Amino acid sequence: MPDAPSVPVSTDRFDALARLVTPQADRQQLSVRAPYDDSVVGTVPLCSPDDVQAAVTDARTAGDEWAAWPVEDRVAVFHRFHDALLDRRESLLDVIQSETGKARADALEEILDAAATARYYTTIAERELTSTHRAGAIPLMTKTVEHHHPVGVVGIISPWNYPLSLSVSEAIPALLAGNAVVLKPDEGTPFTALWALELLRECGLPDDVFQVVTGEGPRLGEPLIEQVAYVSFTGSTEVGRIVAETAGRHLTDCSLELGGKNPLLVLDDADVEKAARGAVRGCFANAGQLCISIERIYVHETVADEFRDALIRETRGLTLDAGYDYGHDVGSLLDRELLEKVTTHVEDAVEKGATVLTGGRARPDLGPYFYEPTVLTDVTPEMTLADEETFGPVVSLYEVESVSEAIDRANDSAYGLNASVWTARPQRGEQVAARLDAGTVNVNEAYAAAWASIDAPMGGMKDSGVGRRHGRHGLLKYTESQTVATQRLGLLSPPKRGKQVWATGATLGLRAWKRLAEVLP
Repeated sequence: MPDAPSVPVSTDRFDALARLVTPQADRQQLSVRAPYDDSVVGTVPLCSPDDVQAAVTDARTAGDEWAAWPVEDRVAVFHRFHDALLDRRESLLDVIQSETGKARADALEEILDAAATARYYTTIAERELTSTHRAGAIPLMTKTVEHHHPVGVVGIISPWNYPLSLSVSEAIPALLAGNAVVLKPDEGTPFTALWALELLRECGLPDDVFQVVTGEGPRLGEPLIEQVAYVSFTGSTEVGRIVAETAGRHLTDCSLELGGKNPLLVLDDADVEKAARGAVRGCFANAGQLCISIERIYVHETVADEFRDALIRETRGLTLDAGYDYGHDVGSLLDRELLEKVTTHVEDAVEKGATVLTGGRARPDLGPYFYEPTVLTDVTPEMTLADEETFGPVVSLYEVESVSEAIDRANDSAYGLNASVWTARPQRGEQVAARLDAGTVNVNEAYAAAWASIDAPMGGMKDSGVGRRHGRHGLLKYTESQTVATQRLGLLSPPKRGKQVWATGATLGLRAWKRLAEVLP
C-alpha cells in the first residue's frame, strides 16, 4: 500500500471535539478511521440508549428557553455562523476529508451548502414564522390567525457521505424554528458534526440546544425516535423503512430522504461535449457516493456514438488519488463494505455480459478503498446493478430510439429522487422533466442546480423518500401549525328555533360569496 498523506488534524484536536458528545462519564470508545489509509484518526464515546434519553431531556429543557428567544435573535446566531463557517473553511475541509476520504472540491460543496442554507433560512425565518391572518369563516365576523409553534426536540439521523450537508444543514431550519436538536451522525463520520457544533456555540447558540450522540444506529435509532417530536432521516431505503415503521409506532412525525437510481437523458439535439462533462460530474462526484448522483444514462441513438466517446474521454481524464488539497478529482470510497459492494456489482454485470468501457478496477496502489470511475454498457435487467443502487463510481450507458423510450425507461424504477435532461432547447427539456418520476429534475445540469435552489423543495418520489427538505416547507415542517379563530359577532351554529330560515340564509350567503369571489381580483 502506498504512503497515504498524513492527516492534517492533530489527535488533540479530535480529542477536543469528542468531548462535545453528550455523555460526560467514561464510555467505551468507537474508533473513527481515515479512508485514505484505514488509520484511526480519533475516537468518540459509544453512547447508550440512556445517553440518548439524557440528551433529549437536556435538549428539551434548553429548547424551552431557546424557543422564547425573539426570532431575530435566533437569526443573528446563524448570520454569525454563516460568516464563521466560510472564514474557517480550510480547517473544516481537513476534518471532512479525514473521515470521509472525499476529494477536497467535494468537501467544499458541503461548506458552501451549509453556508447557503444558513443564509436562506435567516432570510425567510422571521417572515414565515410570524403569525398570519387567514380568511375567516364569515368576513368581518370571524377573525382567524395561523401560528407556528416549535415542535419541541427534533432528532436527526444523518449518513456518512455528506456529514455536514445532511446533518447541520438540516439542523439549521429546525433550530431557527425554535426547536432543540439531538443529532445522531453516522458512526464513521462524527467529527464534522462536532466541529460544526463547536462553531455554533461560539456563534451564540446556547449549550444543550443542539446535542450530538455518537454510536451505532441500530442501538440508538429507536430510543431517539421514540422520544423526539420529529425525526429527519437520510440514508438507504432499507433502513428508511425501519425508521418509518418505528416512527409510526410512536406517532413521531418524520421526513425521509432515501436511495436513488438516478437517470440522465441525452436528447438528440444535446450538446454532446457539454452533456458528457456534466454527466461525469453527476456520476462521479464524491466517488459516486451521493444519493442524487447519476447511475443510468439514456442517450438517443443519433448521438449515441459521439456521446459515448466523449463520456469515456472525460471519465479517463479524471484524476483518482488521495490528498488534502485540490490536486485530484475523485477520492476514496468510505470503507471495505462499500468497496466490496461496488466490486460485486461490476463483476456480476461483466459475468452476465456487460462491457466495461473504462474503469472497472479497484486501485489498492492508491489506498485500500479506491475504485476507478467506471462506465458500463450492454447492461441487462438480470444484472444486480440494473435496478439496485450501487452508490459508487459506476454508471450504465443505454441507447434509446426516442425521447418517449428514454422517459419510460427512466421511470421504470422503484426510485424517484433525482434526474437530469440534456438538450439544446431548455423549454423542451422542461417538458421532458415534467414527465419524469423524480422529486428534482435538472435541465442541462446533473444535480447541483436543483440542490442549490434552496428556495425550492427537495426530496424523493416512490421509494426515494417521504417529505421534503429546503424551501419554506423545510422550515415549517419543524413547527406545529395552530389556527385560532375568534367569532366576533353572532354564532355559526343554527339557532334553537327557525332552523329552516337559517338554512336558507346560509345557502344564499354561500352562493353570494362564490359570486363575489369570482368578480374580485
